[in-house]
Parts: sequence; structure tokens; C-alpha cells
Amino acid sequence: MMPSFTLEQIRHELQFTTSRSSGPGGQHVNKASTKVTLRWPVKTSEVLSPEQKEFVLSQWASRLTSSGELLLTSQEKRSQLQNKEQVLLKLERLLKKLMHRPKPRRATRPTKASKQKRMEHKQKQSHKKKWRSEKF
Repeated sequence: MMPSFTLEQIRHELQFTTSRSSGPGGQHVNKASTKVTLRWPVKTSEVLSPEQKEFVLSQWASRLTSSGELLLTSQEKRSQLQNKEQVLLKLERLLKKLMHRPKPRRATRPTKASKQKRMEHKQKQSHKKKWRSEKF
């Protein structure tokens, strides 16, 4: 089953909080709250069906809090707005990654040419080893 929801559908459920970023930056870091944290309560989401919730909870188990919230943060940029855009991009990438299903591999038989090549390689190895072991 593949979840079929978009970032626009869940945008009203997203909560953003800001805090001070860590790292270098001088006085600006000490007084500006540029770090943005996104919270999305997956367990209580109104957009997702029960099956989709179960799927998301199983796929993102390591990324969720004990109360079933997805937390993402961004503090790379110097402005709050840019960090908010970054965290939304992260969420969008996660959703795309979650929705992507790799095509199942179909089992195929080895070709006649590949079998022949393998046998020739084995013969060469066999001859090489045989010549090494012979005593003169």
C-alpha cells in the first residue's frame, strides 16, 4: 500500500517552533531565534487514513517520538524563513522517499554467452593452477 497525500494536504497540521541556533555566528546567534523545528503529529493526523498512519508509523518508527510526532529541524541558514523552507524541503523529500516503491526484480536465467564465458574462465584458472603444480 502506498500513501497518497501531499505536503499541501498536511500543511495545516504542521507546527513550527523557533529557537536559538548553535554554532559560530557571533552576537547574531546569541539574540536571534533562527533554528526552526517542525512537528507533525502523525498519530492524530486527520488527513491520513488508518492504514496510511500504520504504514507511516512503521516506516518512520526511528524518526518519531514516543507520542507519534515527526520532528525535523533546520539551522543551516542564517534566517528563520530560509530555515523554515529548508525544513519543509526535508519533509517533502521524506514523503517522496516514503511513497517511492522500487520496481520488483524479475528473475532471469543466465544467457548462453555468460555461461560459456564462465566456463572459459574456469578452464583458464584450471590450466594456470595445473602448470603451477607441475614439477620439472
